[in-house]
Amino acid sequence: MFKAVIGAEKLKDSIEAVSTLVDEAKFKLTPEGISVRAVDPANVAMVSFDLSKDAFDSFDATDGELGIDLTKLNGIMEMADKDDNIELELDETAHKLVVRMRGLAYTMSLLDPSSIRKEPKVPTLDLPARIVIRGEDIKRAIKAAEKVSDYMSIGVKGDIFFMEAEGDTDRVLVQMTKDQLIDIQPAEVKSLYSLDYLSDMSKIIGKAGEITIDLGKDYPLKLRLKLAEGHGEVSYMLAPRVESE
Repeated sequence: MFKAVIGAEKLKDSIEAVSTLVDEAKFKLTPEGISVRAVDPANVAMVSFDLSKDAFDSFDATDGELGIDLTKLNGIMEMADKDDNIELELDETAHKLVVRMRGLAYTMSLLDPSSIRKEPKVPTLDLPARIVIRGEDIKRAIKAAEKVSDYMSIGVKGDIFFMEAEGDTDRVLVQMTKDQLIDIQPAEVKSLYSLDYLSDMSKIIGKAGEITIDLGKDYPLKLRLKLAEGHGEVSYMLAPRVESE
């Protein structure tokens, strides 16, 4: 059983947070909220998403799973205005999700959860460096880096956080001192990451006031942010591109 009402903007951001990496996902329902764990088809990036029942105007659910085509749901949400309230209801008999907004009602077929890729185990990483930064600052650096390369180095040297991209002829370097960051736990680290993935993530990262980044040397990057007015949390992990000596 699942029946809920939520603001359109919160729902759009929640779907976007997951759909940056995958086209379909298993949404795990409990009486306390919704969660998703998914890995992209190339096994390079992972998303963990949790949305508390407190993010909803009303929320009633029993334990279960919904297999959702995110491309289809994103398409439906394009019809919603920012201030709309969205009603979601599971039709268990027909195995469909009913989405209602301002007089419109969409009945959307659900996917068989068993046909969706198995939920990944989220590894526990104890990474030495931690940076807390404004979302718009990361988005700006990613946008600049895309103009010169397909990859971006992210790291810390002394108490300076840096993001750097180098192409055949051009280079972009963004450096931020302790005073320009919200917080930093320094360690000498540097890893290289795909800008394709960072660019996709930046769509949701750019909306967040605060992003926490955990970094190691040639280790996966971990990005965490809050959404839905603090009632939702998204965590991304992105594998590094290890350069051969």
